[in-house]
Order: sequence, then structure tokens, then C-alpha cells
Amino acid sequence: MKKTVAVVKRQVLYKCKWGLMALIVFAMAAAGCSDLSSEQEAKKAVSTGGNEQESRSGDEEKGTEKAQGAEDADQTDEETETADVSEKAQIEEQVLLEQDGVKITLKELDADGFMGPELKLLIENNSDQNLTVQTHDTSVNGIMVETLFSCEVAAGKSANEGIAFMGSDLDEAQINVLQNFEFGFHIINTESWDTVFDSEVITVSTNLDGSEEQVVDDSGVLLLDQDNVKITVKEVDDKNSFWGADIYIYVENNTDKSISVQASSVSIDGFMVEPYFSCEVAPGKKSYDTITFMEEELKENNIESIDNMEVSFSVSDAESYETILETEPLKVEFESADTDNQ
Repeated sequence: MKKTVAVVKRQVLYKCKWGLMALIVFAMAAAGCSDLSSEQEAKKAVSTGGNEQESRSGDEEKGTEKAQGAEDADQTDEETETADVSEKAQIEEQVLLEQDGVKITLKELDADGFMGPELKLLIENNSDQNLTVQTHDTSVNGIMVETLFSCEVAAGKSANEGIAFMGSDLDEAQINVLQNFEFGFHIINTESWDTVFDSEVITVSTNLDGSEEQVVDDSGVLLLDQDNVKITVKEVDDKNSFWGADIYIYVENNTDKSISVQASSVSIDGFMVEPYFSCEVAPGKKSYDTITFMEEELKENNIESIDNMEVSFSVSDAESYETILETEPLKVEFESADTDNQ
């Protein structure tokens, strides 16, 4: 029964994913591509409010130095760095997958895609069923990123399609050099949505692979460091978020399995609220994500500015959905940069 529930859950997630991605694209356009550099800056996470984990401050100068170095690099090359480097990144044509009548060939890397860089694919369906091809466990330079990709290919037909990587996600993750991509293919029957097969994770390296070390900004308040899983709260944006408010977090998965992180029993400034958050991280990868709260619910609770949050995290195996760990309520406090400087 547990396996059946897990399969159904995964199918529902894949069905909902593309509608959600469309909403995200719409939100980006409607918000005028606003980010944390807007007039009202986000408030930094400054303390754990008495939790056992310690804030990454003077005790972890290395993380702070890396974050400061990343900010300095971001300021000096903000307008040109991603575009300039992407133009130099190249890949060789190669067959990525040939299994059960499905052949997928990587043709080229297009650095000038509409939403961001694209891996151009030729997909040949030589099977006797109509198929939909999607991706899973997608990362760039070891950092998890979302893709815009879902391709339907009728039986006996071929299709040209591109795996699009959101340029805004790459910027947020400070990915300035496209060194390598990792992902697997999720092949499903178009009519029934039954899984045909999931491929192993595939690595695609560009000519720039190994040219520099990927910057990782793990600064913030470390809420969880247990069973090779780390969760750090970085800051809250309760002024510029399209949805209402976003709390930015960093997740590090040092286990040998894909994990799914969920948030529950969340309260903001003492009021219970519903979080919108689900983060999947492949083995050995890192992820920048957000816990989102809807504007309407914040207004119902008269929450105009977020000063603290209590949250419980649940970490489970992304394949079997078996629980790995569950935390007690953890508290984090936020403070504006202006207040911090006084």
C-alpha cells in the first residue's frame, strides 16, 4: 500500500508541476522581475531564539567570508557576468539515453534561451506508446535548479525540445560559469500518466568544467545539522514578494539518497500560518529555496512585518517517502539591516 501511495503522489506532483511553473513565470512578469535589490531590503536571520543550533556569525568566519566574496563579485559583474560566461560554455553533441525504444540526443547548448540557458534535445520515440518526457534531480554545478521542460512525443515520432534553466534561478544561486549539468529523465505514458521508466542521473560537462570553484553561500542561521542534512535560514522578504512573504533558506544534502524537506506547524509572530514549501535535494547536492506565505493569510492575522518564525521540519526519502528525521519546533528571529547597524 505504501508503494502505491508513493507512486500516486509522484504522479500528482508531476501533473501539478507545470501549472505551478506557469504561475511562477506569470508571477515574475507581473512583479516586474523584482528581487532583493528592490528599495525595501529583506531582513536577515540573526538568531535562533534559543535553539540548540548556533547562528553562523563570528563562529563561522569561513562561511561569512564566502558570502561577502560572493556579494562583492555580484556587485562588480552584476550586469555582464552570466551572459559573458554563458556564451563561452559549449558542449559536444552526445547521446544521453537509449532505452526501451527511446533515444535522446543532446544537440547543443543555447546560452540565449528565452528564460535562460537551454540544452537542445532530439527525442526519438520508437516505442508503441505515446510518451511524455520530463526531468528529475536537476542540478547545475552541484546546486539544485528547476527546469522548464515537458515534451510529448507520439509513438514512432520525433521531437526537438529544450531543457530550459531559469536565468533568475542561476543568478540567485550565484552560478556564473556553466560547468556541468546533472539530471535524469522521467518517462511517462501520456494517456495514463503511468511511469514507463526513470533513467539514472546523467552528467553533461561543458568545456568550462573545473575552471573554477562554485561559490556556495551558506551564511545565515543554522537551524538544523543532523543526519548529514543542514538547513539554514537566510532572510525574509515581506515587502517585495509577489505572493505575500518569502523566507529564504539553504538546504545541504550530504546523504547518499534524494531527500524531500517539508515544513509544518509554522507560526509567524505567534500566529499559525500555512507554509507553501517542498524542497527536493539530490544526494550530495545543495539547494536555495523559499518558504512562501500568502498575502491574504498574513492580512487576516494583521501581520505586516515578519520578526520571527517557528517551524518544524520533516525530512524524508524522496523515493520511498520514509521519514528520515522530524524536528521539534525551531525558532528564528529576523532583523533589518538598518536596525543591525544601529
